[in-house]
Parts: sequence; C-alpha cells; structure tokens
Amino acid sequence: FFGSDWVVCSLRQFLLCSLSLEMVAKAISASAFRGEKKRTSSPFLVAAVLGLVAYVGAPWAFAALGRSSALRGQGSRHIQVGRRAEVAEAGTEVKESEGEEFEFQAEVGRVMDIIVNSLYSNKDVFLRELVSNAADACDKKRFLALTESDEPPEPMKLRISTNKETRQLIIEDNGVGMLKEELQENLGRIARSGTANFVKDLGSDNADVSLIGQFGVGFYSAFLVANKVEVTSKSFKQEGAGKVSKWSSTGHSYSLVDVNEGDVDFFGKQSGTRIVLSLREEAQEYLDSGKLQDLLKKYSEFITFPIELYNEKVQYDQVPDESAAPPKEGQKPKMKSVPRSVYEWETMNKMKPIWLRNPEVVNESEYTEFYKTTFKAFDEPLTITHFKVEGQIEFRALVFIPSTMPFELTRDMFSPEGRAMRLYVKRVFINDKFEDLIPRWMTFARGVVDSEDLPLNVGREILQKSRTLKIIRKRVVRKVLDTIDELRENNPMKFEGFWNSY
Repeated sequence: FFGSDWVVCSLRQFLLCSLSLEMVAKAISASAFRGEKKRTSSPFLVAAVLGLVAYVGAPWAFAALGRSSALRGQGSRHIQVGRRAEVAEAGTEVKESEGEEFEFQAEVGRVMDIIVNSLYSNKDVFLRELVSNAADACDKKRFLALTESDEPPEPMKLRISTNKETRQLIIEDNGVGMLKEELQENLGRIARSGTANFVKDLGSDNADVSLIGQFGVGFYSAFLVANKVEVTSKSFKQEGAGKVSKWSSTGHSYSLVDVNEGDVDFFGKQSGTRIVLSLREEAQEYLDSGKLQDLLKKYSEFITFPIELYNEKVQYDQVPDESAAPPKEGQKPKMKSVPRSVYEWETMNKMKPIWLRNPEVVNESEYTEFYKTTFKAFDEPLTITHFKVEGQIEFRALVFIPSTMPFELTRDMFSPEGRAMRLYVKRVFINDKFEDLIPRWMTFARGVVDSEDLPLNVGREILQKSRTLKIIRKRVVRKVLDTIDELRENNPMKFEGFWNSY
C-alpha cells in the first residue's frame, strides 16, 4: 500500500507488538480483579500462543495481500493503458480526418503598445523612420517611372512643416503614393513591409535598387509622439489616376475613406503622400523648427532626395526712423532696421555622401569640408582613408585621423563619449557610439561606415553581433594601420606629430 518494503516491515512489527502487549495487559488486569490464583496462568498462556501465531502468520498474510493488490493494480493499469491507447488512436483519427489550420491571433492594442513602448528607446527616431519611408516612396516612383511609365517623373523631394495652433506636424512627399488597397495592406497590417515586398516583386535581376525599409513597423513609431495619425495618398500607378484615399488611426483601430482630389493640396502634381501627426501634449517640442532641423541633420542628412523644412527666418527691413529729427535739406532721412518673420522652404541635406563616390574623383578640399562639417572640427585631417569592400559583404568606409587630439578625448583618451565613428545603413544614420565597430584604442578616429548587410534590431538602434561586423572591424583597423605606416615612411614630420598627439 505504501510502496516501500521498509514501511511495510515497520507496520508489521508495530501490529505484532501492539497485539501482544494488549493481551498481556488484559491478562494481568483480569488476574488482579478476580484474585483467582488458579486461573492466573491461563491468560498468559493464551497471550503467548496468540503472539506466536501472529508472529508467524502475519508476514505470510501481508505478503499474500501485497501480491493480490499488485496483481489487481497491474491488471487495472493494463486495462487503463489499453483504454487510453484506444482513445488516443481514436483522437488521432479524428484530428487527421477533421483537422483545421488556424492563424495566430493577436491583441492589436497590445501589439501596438509593444511596438511603441518597447522597440524604440528614443522618441526622436520617429522622424527618421517617417523620412526614410518617404525617401523609399520617391525611390519606388523613380524606378517605376523608368520601367512601367512613359511619363518622366517630376523632381522628387520631401517637405516637413508644422502648425502650432492645431499642434500638428506634417510630413509630405511626392513619391509613388498608395492606392486604397495598398493603404489597407501596408498600414492596416502590422509588420508588413511594403518596401520589402516591392523589392521581392522586382526579383533578383533588379538588385541595384537600394531601399531602406525592411521590418514593416517603422511607420507606427509615429504613435510615440502622436495620439492620431492621418495618411492621405494619391498613387502614381495608372489605376490610381484621380483617386485619393485617407487612412486615419488613433493606435487601436483605423478608418479608410475616399477623398475628393480637389480637397487635398498635394505639392506634387503626379502623386504623393501626406502624413499629419496630431502631437501629444508632451511632444510639443517637435513643433519647434530648430528641434526638427537638428534631428534631420543628425539622422537624414545623407538621404538621396532633398528634404525641405518650412522654416521661420528673420529678415530686417530698412524703414524711416520716425523718432529721429527731421533731415536737413538735401539729406536722406535716418533709417532703422525692423525685424520681420519670413517662412520659406529650406533644404536640410545639402551635404552629399562623398563616401559613396569613387575616391579618385574626390579632391582634398571636399574631404576637408566633409570632415569639418560632419564632425564639427576646426583642424585639418592628418590622414584620409577612403575605401570600398566587395565580396561576401559590401561596405564603404571613410576614416579621418585628426591632426590634433579631439576635445572630447583631452581628459580621457578612451572616453566612450569621444567615439565618432558614424554607422550608416543605406545612408540612414544609426549610431556613432557602437563599441564593437572600432577597438577602444582607436577612439580618436573619425569616420563613416556605410553597409547594407549589417544586422540591426527592429528599432535600428542595437547592432547585433555577427560575422559581418567582425569583418568590417578587421578591415577598417587594417586600413587605418596601413595608412599610419605609409605616413611613417613617406612623411616623417607628420608621423612625428601623430606620435606626439596620440
């Protein structure tokens, strides 16, 4: 019963002792109560006999009882196993004959919360994601115009403006646009990348087209700063002629309606998309043109298409000074400067990504201008290393060694804050503080690494460890060391300055 021989033996001894002691006690009490000396030995004799019988017979009885129970239990187990096997076999047959496939279901609101609150650690990246989407739309239009349309595309660009009264941020492009069905497929289905599908449809023969999007969630980063997002689009495709659709959402559900073409004022005549973000109260900082200008220069400075910001500028007009004394005869009246606010479109990405060009066609003045502008430096670069790697992986790199120690490293030459090796993926800035991109002892180097093969997380913020990264690091270090070695051999004076600085 207990499943243990030790427990069974202990139980047997306990029962035997209890039985013997009970009978002895009865005999003593009976003898004392009656006071009959003649019958005193009888109970003791009975107790001894019964104790002996119990001692000899109890183990046999327990063993027989145990074997009987085991056989009954084993038989019942065989019966239960047989029944379970029959049930399982019957269930298998039912599943095979009546099996159905189901798609995973998701709580859309919960998924959206995860995307907004977990994928991105910095709210500023929403502008990078939306600008990258707009740039992809322009690239798609350029490609479709060359392959499927007889009409040449209009000059493509992006425009960003704000409305402080309504607390709205507007991002617009005159790219390929979307049909109503495409709005539903691309925006109504989370994690569906329209860009990835576009590249897939092109096939391997058109691998030269370079688009940014890949995950299908970047658009939803808009909800980091907005409580409502509206997307109005007009497609470049022939079936979309004269049709305008509007998609709007507050983050949990969305609506899709047709709009009269005359009710929307696109700056592009052929096609385009306008995104209107109704900003949250705590995100009003993104209405400031200075903030937007900084973000555009940081993340999207090297986007292929022009990015125009509707910026406020102050102009000074010369008007007569009424408070001044009247001018004498023959003299001009005294003038004064009066400030006047003027809004105009200003291009944010004037600097071109010179690392994409052939090193043979870039002159030294262009390198110097790029170095000073990009890294806010005042000195001249001591060495310039510009190269491209092709093969299993492809990347381009442009590395400068400053002629003087960078200010950020004057106190600590290995300070992480002094890192300035900028990582780009398809011309979109990712980060300049990756520790695995260059070794710690090379922190003083300034430069750019641009690759399309680097594995990033969905938020494009974390560089995952991979073989590709190791190869890039090894090649960059090797090239920089070769440049320093050439400096030692060909220009001893510059090398001495390098040695004294670093």
